[in-house]
Amino acid sequence: MANGSRLVDLVQTRIEEFLADRGSILVDISPDLGAPLDFSRRFLSGGKRFRARFCHAGWRAAAGPADLDPAPVVAAAAALELFHAAALVHDDLIDNSDTRRGAPSAHRLFERLHADSGWNGDAAEYGRAAAILLGDLILGWSDELLDEALSLLDDRTAARLARAEFMRMRTEVAAGQYLDILEERAWSTRGEHAQRELAERVVVYKSAKYSIVAPLRIGAAIGGSAPIVADALADFGLPLGVAFQLRDDLLGVYGDPALTGKPAGDDLREGKRTLLVAIARERLGAGQRRILDELLGDPALTAGQVATLQQTIARCGAVDEVETIISAQLERAYAALDDAPVDDAAKAELRALGASVTRRSS
Repeated sequence: MANGSRLVDLVQTRIEEFLADRGSILVDISPDLGAPLDFSRRFLSGGKRFRARFCHAGWRAAAGPADLDPAPVVAAAAALELFHAAALVHDDLIDNSDTRRGAPSAHRLFERLHADSGWNGDAAEYGRAAAILLGDLILGWSDELLDEALSLLDDRTAARLARAEFMRMRTEVAAGQYLDILEERAWSTRGEHAQRELAERVVVYKSAKYSIVAPLRIGAAIGGSAPIVADALADFGLPLGVAFQLRDDLLGVYGDPALTGKPAGDDLREGKRTLLVAIARERLGAGQRRILDELLGDPALTAGQVATLQQTIARCGAVDEVETIISAQLERAYAALDDAPVDDAAKAELRALGASVTRRSS
């Protein structure tokens, strides 16, 4: 099976087939459900498909060069993409984000639908409620699609293991997301020495395990992996996942809006208490730290204030330190990969994926 763009095409085709089937159910219920269906299609088209690609890479590493039917792993990869889309719908709602990939976020789309249709009540309230339900709908669909994927496996032990990995992922990412919003509000009650440690924990559970470790292990389970292979993939995936999220944190502050699809400095307006911020607070003097704390999380930050915060964080050396951590974590991941009991072709695919998720600009 070809990698890269070919895999992305197969996953997209599987998603479209699944949505067509479930969409017929929605349309039979009511033509008014056309909007949720259209919006779900919008949020499930495009994207980098990192989770799908890591799922396939885990499968490839476990299965080796054996000529196995790729249908189960393609469907499982598609299920991961549905889960991710649901998480993004809810994440944008939690963060009150207006955009996603350069287009309106789900709650803003529903808000606009309400306003354009001249319906009664508050458009923003309708948008929030409808987006919660859309996220729930896609989340349920991800579970259905995973079940379809696992039903294609003859090895029921492998199917049970893949299901267990998926369920663990759901628990961990919800826990990580809660810790993230908790730290945005509780940071001032934490000891100064604890803020870096707490930020690191959010990185691990909100992103690293969810984005890379879990897809690798789910794919490996579908490929019938021995425990030693799954563990080796996790040893590679965890430091890579940390590097992946730290790159995301830098893009959230310094990314080009034309590439990220988000306003410049979006994480600053949202008040994200990332490792970048924790490191900056350690390095800044009391006066600058107080200004950072006062401005961070203000949704009305001007472009000038965003630029000031960007410069303050960079000049204290926090950006350089995060870049150093990214490089160290990537090297740690590659070292684990060198020792992994998988063939050279699988190692090459995983190494290329590692480079793509840590050296990206969007």
